[in-house]
Amino acid sequence: MPVFMVTLKDNAPPSELEKAKEAATSQGGKITHEYTLMKGFSVEYPAGTVTTLQSNDHVDVEADQEVKTQ
Repeated sequence: MPVFMVTLKDNAPPSELEKAKEAATSQGGKITHEYTLMKGFSVEYPAGTVTTLQSNDHVDVEADQEVKTQ
């Protein structure tokens, strides 16, 4: 299953992150890690179901990928 990073936007209240977690799990997603420093989580989603979470105005959703520093 594809993995996505979900982070709370700066102007969003913390309760929106909890709502996003609930939405993710109710749509078949599995939260694989929760982040405290950047207020977010990673979630494994069945292919094609992340679009509902992406329409949430309070969070940013992007595909998880490897990050390299030079």
